[in-house]
Amino acid sequence: MPTTWDPAHVGDDLVALTRLLGEPHRDLAVLAEGNTSELLEDGRLVVKASGAGLASVTADDFVVVDVGEVMAVVEDPAATQADLTAVLVAAGTERSDGGGPRRGSIETVVHAAVHAVSPDSRATARFIGHTHPTDVVGLLASTVAEEAWAHLVYSDEAVVVGRPLFVPYATPGIDLGRVYVERLRAYVDAHGALPQLVLLANHGIVALAPTPDGVEAVSTMAVKGARVRATAYSVGGVAPLSDAAVEKFFARDDVAERRLNLTRGR
Repeated sequence: MPTTWDPAHVGDDLVALTRLLGEPHRDLAVLAEGNTSELLEDGRLVVKASGAGLASVTADDFVVVDVGEVMAVVEDPAATQADLTAVLVAAGTERSDGGGPRRGSIETVVHAAVHAVSPDSRATARFIGHTHPTDVVGLLASTVAEEAWAHLVYSDEAVVVGRPLFVPYATPGIDLGRVYVERLRAYVDAHGALPQLVLLANHGIVALAPTPDGVEAVSTMAVKGARVRATAYSVGGVAPLSDAAVEKFFARDDVAERRLNLTRGR
């Protein structure tokens, strides 16, 4: 099914989440950085249109894409960036101001891949927020980028974020989509579930949750995690939690319940 522009499919929750992530004091995104999405009941994906700023979006600033069509391009070795761009264009939406047609963000791939990889993504990742927080990108652009998040460093991070997925840098668009989906599949194979936080080297974060509140919680805790790590590195280095301690923590019923409540916004 081709990409369409249909504001009637854009829910109030998605618009509210998008504006929240774009609030200047949060420093998650500036200008037209970042994007959000919501998975519809029919399996299609509502995603922010290219060029729209998070803080001021309306229902007009989203398009509806077919996950299968997007991923067919990403996983076709012969496909190019131009092929991906063409799939994301909502036909018949040329604007009178000469701005061209509406099309999904070039980073639609980081949203579509989640739903291509996990059969239960609607229950665990109905909403996705991709942002570029300054504190996080600072570490992700450093020489310790992957090392910094190799282990959890404090208990609340374990509760809200869980085990993050690190994805090495690739040019945003089809190149990133190919690396991203490969890493996602490996993560799901290893852990039996999607990550709640994906860290994109030299780029930003992707927060996955069943609710808008969950996306906000994961995004906010990722920023705190970056600040904690930067502070620790500034005074000699990070002393992470041991893997054994984390596993024991995750196994507790009260922690599992708290994690579920936080990601669901309760």
